Amino acid sequence: MTPDQLLTFTYVADVGNISRAAELLHLSQPAVSGQLRLLQEWFGEPLYRRKGHGVVLTPAGERLAEQARQLRQVYQQAQTLREAWQGLETGRLRLGASTTPASYLLPALVAEFHQRFPAVSLHLSDGNTSQIVERLPTLDLAFIEGEVPAGLPVDTMVHQWREDEVVAIARADHPLARHGVAHLQELVHFALVMREPGSGVRQLVERAFADEGLAPAVGLELAGVEGVKQAVRAGLGIGFVSLLSMRHEDGTLAVIRLLPQPLTRTLSILVPHSQTSARAAERFLESCLTLRPEV
Repeated sequence: MTPDQLLTFTYVADVGNISRAAELLHLSQPAVSGQLRLLQEWFGEPLYRRKGHGVVLTPAGERLAEQARQLRQVYQQAQTLREAWQGLETGRLRLGASTTPASYLLPALVAEFHQRFPAVSLHLSDGNTSQIVERLPTLDLAFIEGEVPAGLPVDTMVHQWREDEVVAIARADHPLARHGVAHLQELVHFALVMREPGSGVRQLVERAFADEGLAPAVGLELAGVEGVKQAVRAGLGIGFVSLLSMRHEDGTLAVIRLLPQPLTRTLSILVPHSQTSARAAERFLESCLTLRPEV
């Protein structure tokens, strides 16, 4: 048994999928499978079983995962201690953000942080909310939209960051565009352009329709805000986006606020491994909570 095998096992235990764990660790799937096989042989008990496209831990695997997570915490504490000795002259910061904060809020904050600490290596990955939560074990800070999922690791701290509004968008020549507001009941008569499953915007919109007892037809699914905008410009239907994403539009799209009440949500910052946060993560979090970029 080696520490690397145990650390790899924690990622598999967290995400329940060997391929996904390999992606998060930047390893090949055979390399991860090999480490798991050696660990299982050393332990002398089955640690996991295949289930569908993923894996589930056996009782022995669950007990080992608890111990392995403690090792990971100690490893992170050692990294934190090293950064404390070195200050912020060097180090790295791994951020993950869902589409809205990644595109419309974080760039200015990242630029400001880079000016203050130019030697800190900073990496930002984006995705929808579900994807970012899945990557949480590999991140220093995560920025998500909407409801905070249940089942986060117990050492994850959650900061409510700012409020956002989700609006409908249509071409400027659309019949609904002239009023600037529309009831959800009006929208079911038109083709709708939706974000992909797992998107925070989509989850909020679908819940709003369901609360009104409505079942709209989704004409098109697209990944990413800009894809939705382009589809709406092409006349393929009415889309839904964060109001933040409409700040610099050229007038070809119209914002339609939704009735009977605005669709609002909270953008949150998740701090995994909060007891052992790196100094760079602490400084960046302070900047986010203090500056709160304007819209």
